[in-house]
This record gives sequence, structure tokens and C-alpha cells, in this order.
Amino acid sequence: MSERFNEDQIDAGRRLFGGPSRFLKGVAKLEQLPPSDGVEIAFAGRSNVGKSSLINALTNVNGLARASNTPGRTRELNFFDVNEALTLVDMPGYGYAKAPKHEVKQWQAVLRGYLRGRPGLTRAFVLIDSRHGILKADEEMFDLLDEAAVTYQVVLTKTDKIKPAELEKVKEKVAAAIKKHPAAFPEIHATSSEKALGIPELRAEIAGLL
Repeated sequence: MSERFNEDQIDAGRRLFGGPSRFLKGVAKLEQLPPSDGVEIAFAGRSNVGKSSLINALTNVNGLARASNTPGRTRELNFFDVNEALTLVDMPGYGYAKAPKHEVKQWQAVLRGYLRGRPGLTRAFVLIDSRHGILKADEEMFDLLDEAAVTYQVVLTKTDKIKPAELEKVKEKVAAAIKKHPAAFPEIHATSSEKALGIPELRAEIAGLL
């Protein structure tokens, strides 16, 4: 068990995600946003970072979040209801967009509008592939979240693919990088959706935001 979370907190996370989770809607324009009702958390990350796998692992629902076959093509904010207690938002993968420039600009405007104007948005989790560390596209997302004053936290993914000593080095580098960002929350989660590593702790973190 993590030093940061006690048994009660882990249990609260298990209970939150033990209830039903369902897809609510996909949103491509700001006027399509559902009402902001209660706590909302968002997941951001580069294409192929393992966002869909993490959401499915957290909710225990295979296929709840679906990865696009073509990385960088999904241009929607996908909203999910978790146990009628929490709204989870899957933001499109970034850093791989092959779309025309005007489409990318239009989408970035939607993203900015969502981040700046969403009263219930309590935290964003930015997923970083532990094998690659922070890349330029991730720094751009950090800047966007700083600018929107949305508190965010880094979640390392695919940690089963690297050695423990390498993981520690990645954690140190990420910790040093996020110190420069005013909206970044200092604690880093290390996860593997495949091996369910770090999933109970991340559930406990999210349950603590309710």
C-alpha cells in the first residue's frame, strides 16, 4: 500500500469505482457541453499513452473508453458518469494530429474554452508514458493548464515496461520539471493498466476530490 493513502482512502476509491460507469456523450463544440454538475475530472495525454486503458482499468469496464484506430484523429471530449458521483472526461490525444491546421486551431479553441470555463473541473490528470518521459507536446499541455488555472497531476503509464531503477529516474525528472509549473500538483502516480499497478491509489486520489 502507498504511504500516501491509508486503508480507508483505498476503500473509498474502491467503492466509488465499484458502482456502474457509463458513457454520457461526445462533445466537439462548446455549445454541446453537458451541464457542469458536481465534480468533474479530465484525463489528458499524448496519442497512444494508454488513456483508454487507464480509464477502463479504473472503472473495471472493458471497452468503456475506446482508443481510436488512427492516433490523433479523435476530436471529441468524451464524458463518462462514474457511479452517479463523478464525471470523468477523456480529452483527445495530442501530439500526433494529422488534421489540417485550421481544424487543429478550431479544436484547440474548444479545448481552451472547456478548460477555462468549466466550474466543476476539479483536476486534470496528464498521462506520460514512463518509457519516454515528458516531451514537447506534454509541456504545451502543462502550459495550457497553467494558463487556465486548472490543477493537474502527472500519471506515469506503462510502468511495467521499464526497470524500477529507470522508473525512479523518470519520476525524479518529472518532479523537477513540474516544479516550474504553478498549477501542477507535486505528487506523481506511477501506473500500469495491464498489471493494475497504482490503480487503487489513483482511485483513492480521485475519491478524495469528491
